[in-house]
Amino acid sequence: MNTQKDKDLRTRERYTNSFDIDLLAALKKLSKETMIPVSRLLDKSIELLLKEYDKR
Repeated sequence: MNTQKDKDLRTRERYTNSFDIDLLAALKKLSKETMIPVSRLLDKSIELLLKEYDKR
Protein backbone atom coordinates (compact mmCIF):
# COMPACT_ATOMS: atom_id res chain seq x y z
CA MET A 1 0.00 0.00 0.00
CA ASN A 2 1.56 3.26 -1.11
CA THR A 3 1.21 6.17 1.25
CA GLN A 4 1.92 9.83 0.57
CA LYS A 5 5.26 9.45 2.36
CA ASP A 6 6.21 6.64 -0.03
CA LYS A 7 5.27 8.81 -3.01
CA ASP A 8 7.63 11.51 -1.73
CA LEU A 9 10.57 9.08 -1.97
CA ARG A 10 11.63 9.45 -5.59
CA THR A 11 15.04 7.81 -5.46
CA ARG A 12 14.60 5.75 -2.32
CA GLU A 13 12.67 2.70 -1.18
CA ARG A 14 11.49 1.89 2.33
CA TYR A 15 13.03 -1.28 3.74
CA THR A 16 12.57 -2.61 7.25
CA ASN A 17 15.31 -4.59 8.95
CA SER A 18 16.76 -5.38 12.36
CA PHE A 19 20.29 -4.63 13.51
CA ASP A 20 22.67 -5.65 16.25
CA ILE A 21 21.93 -3.36 19.19
CA ASP A 22 25.55 -2.23 19.64
CA LEU A 23 26.07 -1.61 15.92
CA LEU A 24 22.91 0.46 15.70
CA ALA A 25 23.88 2.51 18.75
CA ALA A 26 27.31 3.19 17.23
CA LEU A 27 25.69 4.15 13.91
CA LYS A 28 23.30 6.57 15.59
CA LYS A 29 26.19 8.08 17.57
CA LEU A 30 28.22 8.54 14.39
CA SER A 31 25.22 10.13 12.70
CA LYS A 32 24.78 12.58 15.55
CA GLU A 33 28.50 13.44 15.71
CA THR A 34 28.86 13.93 11.95
CA MET A 35 25.37 15.31 11.33
CA ILE A 36 25.04 12.82 8.46
CA PRO A 37 21.66 11.09 8.34
CA VAL A 38 21.65 7.39 9.22
CA SER A 39 20.19 6.61 5.80
CA ARG A 40 23.20 8.22 4.08
CA LEU A 41 25.62 6.33 6.33
CA LEU A 42 23.81 3.09 5.48
CA ASP A 43 23.97 3.93 1.75
CA LYS A 44 27.72 4.39 2.04
CA SER A 45 28.20 1.18 4.01
CA ILE A 46 26.21 -0.80 1.43
CA GLU A 47 28.26 0.75 -1.39
CA LEU A 48 31.51 -0.26 0.36
CA LEU A 49 30.25 -3.78 0.99
CA LEU A 50 29.18 -4.24 -2.63
CA LYS A 51 32.52 -2.87 -3.81
CA GLU A 52 34.35 -5.31 -1.51
CA TYR A 53 32.46 -8.19 -3.07
CA ASP A 54 32.89 -6.66 -6.56
CA LYS A 55 29.16 -6.47 -7.15
CA ARG A 56 28.87 -2.85 -8.24
